[in-house]
Amino acid sequence: MSREQRGPNEKLGTVLALAGISNAGLARRVNDLGAQRGLTLRYDKTSVARWVSKGMVPQGAAPHLIAAAIGQKLGRPVPLHEIGLADADPAPEVGLAFPRDVGEAVRSATDLYRLDLAGRRAGGGGIWQSLAGSFAVSAYATPASRWLITPADPSVEREAPRPVGAGAAGASAAEHVRVGHSDVAKLREAAEDARRWDSKYGGGDWRSSMVPECLRVDAAPLLLGSYSDEVGRNLFGATAELTRLAGWMAFDTGQQEAAQRYYIQALRLARAAADVPLGGYVLASMSLQATYRGFADEGVDLAQAALERNRGLATARTMSFFRLVEARAHAKAGDGAAAAAALKSAEGWLERSREGDADPTWLGFYSYDRFCADAAECYRDLRMPREVRRFTEQALSRPTEEFVRSHGLRLVVSAVAELESGNLDAACAAGTRAVEVAGRISSARTTEYVRDLLHRLEPYGDEPRVMELRERARPLLVAPA
Repeated sequence: MSREQRGPNEKLGTVLALAGISNAGLARRVNDLGAQRGLTLRYDKTSVARWVSKGMVPQGAAPHLIAAAIGQKLGRPVPLHEIGLADADPAPEVGLAFPRDVGEAVRSATDLYRLDLAGRRAGGGGIWQSLAGSFAVSAYATPASRWLITPADPSVEREAPRPVGAGAAGASAAEHVRVGHSDVAKLREAAEDARRWDSKYGGGDWRSSMVPECLRVDAAPLLLGSYSDEVGRNLFGATAELTRLAGWMAFDTGQQEAAQRYYIQALRLARAAADVPLGGYVLASMSLQATYRGFADEGVDLAQAALERNRGLATARTMSFFRLVEARAHAKAGDGAAAAAALKSAEGWLERSREGDADPTWLGFYSYDRFCADAAECYRDLRMPREVRRFTEQALSRPTEEFVRSHGLRLVVSAVAELESGNLDAACAAGTRAVEVAGRISSARTTEYVRDLLHRLEPYGDEPRVMELRERARPLLVAPA
C-alpha cells in the first residue's frame, strides 16, 4: 500500500543512484528485510518506480526497510529525511534521546512508555511493526559516550510544584505524588517477578508483557512526582531495571527497534540513579543486541565501555559477565585471540567471586553454567566444535526449569557442535530436545536458533532423522510472532 502521489521523490532517486541499486534490486532487498522481520512484502521494480517518479509513500514498515536496505549498500545509516520519507516516520525521536537534564530524561522515558501503549492498542504489532527496520547501531554512540563522561547526575531531587492560587493550576495529579521507599520496593519486586517469568517462559509471555504496562501505570507517575535525592536515586534505579527488562523482552521477541529505545532510556535512568554497574549491565545488553544484529565491532565497543567505567566499582561476578559479553562480540567478529583472552579473563573474575559478595540482584542468572553456555557460543562462531562440545557438556550438566529459554538455546548450540563433528544422530537428538523446549516458551530468538540449525541440516535433508526433526519443528516455525 502507498499513499497518493505528491510529485517525484528526487532525494530517493539520487540516493539510489549513489548506492548503485536498481529498482528491482531495491525491491528485492526490501522484501528480504521484511521477511527477516516476519513481514510478507511483494514489492517489485514497478513499486520502486512509483516511489521515485510519482513520490508515492509506502506504508507501514516499508520506509524504514528502504532506508535499511540502502544503508547496507552504502555502509552507513540512512535517515528517512535523506531519502525523502521523513514524514512517513510515526515516531521519529521518541526514546532515542539521551538528555543531559534530568527533567528532560524523565520526559523522554515517560514518552516512550506512552508510545508503547499506543502500539499495543493499535494491534497487529502497532507502532513497532511500523518502525521495523529502523534499528541503527549508531544510535548508541551518543548515549554510551555521555554515560562514560558523566555516569551520574549531581542531584535528582524533585520538589512538588508550589500551588498557584487555591487550585494549584497546571499541576497534574502525578506531580503531587510524594514518593517513598515503599513505592520503590514495589517496582523492584515487579522487576524480580518479571525476570523469573522471562527466563522461564520467554519475552513473549503475557506476564512478561506486563512490564511496559507497569512502567506506564506505576513507574511513570512516580518519576513525575516529588522525592528526595536519596529516594530519587533508588526510584531511577528500579525504573532503569524495569526499562532494561522491557528492552530485553522486546529483543527476545524480535522487536529490535523497541529494544533499542528502551535500552537507551534505561541507560539514562541508570545515570540518574548513579548506579554505574547497572549502567554497565545496560551497555552489555546493548552489546549483545548489536552483536546479534551483525554489528560485532560496535558490540566490542559497548562491552568495553561497560568494563572500563566499572573497574574498581563492580563485583568480580559482574566484571566476569561484562568480559563474557565482550568475548561474544570478538567471536562474532572472527577474532579468536581476542575472544579467548576475554573468556580467560571472564573465567578468572568468576573464580575470584565469593558467596558473600554484594552482587546486584539483576545478576542472579549468572553462574558458571551460564559462562560455559556463552563460551560454547563463542567457539561455535569461531567454528571450533571440540571446544563447543566441551563447554556445552558443562552447561547442560545441570538442566534447570528456572532458565528454560537458556536451556533451549544450549541444546541448539550442542546440536550444531555435534553436526560439525560429523555426529548427525546426536545433532538430531539435541535438536529434537531443543524444539520441545522452544515449543514451551515464547521467544523469537530461540526460534531463530532452531531455524539456523535446520538451515545447517539442509545438506542432509533426505535423511529420515532430519525429515522427522523438520516436521517436529514445523508448528514452531509457522507460529505467529
